[in-house]
Amino acid sequence: MDFLSDHSPGMLPGNRNLPPLQGAVEAPHGTTIVAATFGDGVVLAGDRRATMGNVIAQRDIEKVFPADEYSAVGIAGTAGLAVEMVKLFQLELEHFEKVEGAQLSLEGKANRLSTMIRSNLAMAMQGLAVVPLFAGFDIDREKGRIFSYDVTGGRSEEHGYAATGSGSVFARGSMKKLYRQDLTEQEALTLVVQALYDAADDDSATGGPDVARRIYPIVTVITDEGFRRLDDAESSEIARSVLEHRLEQPDGPRAALL
Repeated sequence: MDFLSDHSPGMLPGNRNLPPLQGAVEAPHGTTIVAATFGDGVVLAGDRRATMGNVIAQRDIEKVFPADEYSAVGIAGTAGLAVEMVKLFQLELEHFEKVEGAQLSLEGKANRLSTMIRSNLAMAMQGLAVVPLFAGFDIDREKGRIFSYDVTGGRSEEHGYAATGSGSVFARGSMKKLYRQDLTEQEALTLVVQALYDAADDDSATGGPDVARRIYPIVTVITDEGFRRLDDAESSEIARSVLEHRLEQPDGPRAALL
């Protein structure tokens, strides 16, 4: 980003000149991303639907990407700009590691992503916002951590769980009642799929598991062993398990009153 700022600032997403707006901007938007920490790390997951207004623009979009070996980004907002931002972020982290011979700290990565989001503020004010969720394993603190952002680049560390995107209100409410600090990895994986299902149940822009098309949420795990994305067989097994239990309890598992 520093190189482009000096030599070709017009190539940066936030510096591009846009034509005057004529009504609402219609561009594919990614929707719901969720994350939850557990004893050995953090889980980051996203649904597969992209919408354009009231139309489903894509049913199998990928919204969760590895940033480097120990961190990942889930995108919500304008899909094209978000993917471009993630690719630039991945390149920045790789460049830093090659130049310095060491990885940037998780805190430093979160701060760098904040700067990149802030550089997109001009486009965000025209309706082309990017609001990611950043998660990773902090090698120094030996635990998983989650960071959320607003459109201005404001960064907040979330404790336990977090969600962003159009279905985030429903996903966060679901996790609020089901989350525990002593979750195992498998329980954390089930938790995020449950939250995405609840979000899809109430938010038309969020896509639930699509058994007919074999489209399931993207689910990733980050521990001290690094980033790992669940393959289709693993994610489908969790999704099918959730669906089977929903046949008996359509509104999902019940939390204890006391």
